[in-house]
Amino acid sequence: MSAPARNDLRSWLTDSLLPGWIARAYDPTRPGFVEYLTPDGKPELGEIRTTLVTARLTYVFSHAHLLGVPGALAAARHGIVFLTGACRRPDGRYSHSCTTQGEPVDGRSDFYDLAFALFALGWYAKASGDQSALALAGEAMDFLERELAHPAGGFQEDTLGTQPRRQNPHMHLLEACHALAAVSPDPRWLATADRLVLLMRERMLDGNGTLGEFFTQDWAAFPGPRGLIREPGHHFEWTWLLYHHERLTGSAEARATARSLHVFGQRQVDAPANTSWLVVNEVDPAGDVLNGAALLWPQTEYLKALVARVEFEGDSDAAARLDRHVALMFQHFVDRESGLWVNQLDKNGKPITDRVPVRVLYHLVLALAEICRVREGGAAA
Repeated sequence: MSAPARNDLRSWLTDSLLPGWIARAYDPTRPGFVEYLTPDGKPELGEIRTTLVTARLTYVFSHAHLLGVPGALAAARHGIVFLTGACRRPDGRYSHSCTTQGEPVDGRSDFYDLAFALFALGWYAKASGDQSALALAGEAMDFLERELAHPAGGFQEDTLGTQPRRQNPHMHLLEACHALAAVSPDPRWLATADRLVLLMRERMLDGNGTLGEFFTQDWAAFPGPRGLIREPGHHFEWTWLLYHHERLTGSAEARATARSLHVFGQRQVDAPANTSWLVVNEVDPAGDVLNGAALLWPQTEYLKALVARVEFEGDSDAAARLDRHVALMFQHFVDRESGLWVNQLDKNGKPITDRVPVRVLYHLVLALAEICRVREGGAAA
């Protein structure tokens, strides 16, 4: 698999990848979006829909419309209708999963899902100009603050009190707040973003500045092996978010933390034993590998971190690494012709052939759009 030429990446994104995925995932006669494709690219038809996939694809197609892709706004509108009319129940809660007719299958309201529902509502408002999406976002944030706020800071995992607590949904709520702040004058979004960044810096980082994944109720490291897990992909994802948080708020602390998180992640990419230069799934706080397989999504987050280093630091080394890692991503994961991907390589670099999770399209599209935007000197989204 080969990457598009450097100056052809935007046209591949807007003329090939996104139109192909609109055709695959969006069927105006079927509620919601398909959740998986078979390895050869055929939609797995079924009656179950999740809030997560609905929200992520609503974002993808909203962004696609802003990139000028024909038919994308209709696909985004299809998603927002299902998200707010089927995933969202009459009492205002969002089901984790439901049928195509909106009957709850898993009725818990999940923090991670809600973060992406907010993200989708922000991007749909930007793409469509529909201000009612912002009102629904405010309602969803009210629910989070009323029902899931935790006395030790941050939010609970879901309405069932699932443990351990995770940094991950808090990170995506920060992303959603940034998206909503771009289209709404409501000061709550940047105020919430500030609180999330402070929570991360005070409670999610260890004494060496590495980012934990799993925590007890009071933000202690979760007991046992899970408390040791560090995901380089999330170090890079936070790097990108923190640079943009500085852009939006002027926070010098955000930039300093972005720099230190990037250093830890880059150290894993450059480790002598990592001959592939891919971002592995998990290491411990010392950088020793716990899970040497490589998913696609950490590669996209590394690309976003490198883009941020180029944009905000003028980092020429990051620019060279960016070109190299785009090529590696296409070489190992993404098929240029079909727009499909191998989701994971095992620790020996062999593809794990499985069905294609549609939810990963969010990672790929956002990374490629950021690369194109910064290379072309565009303003931040």
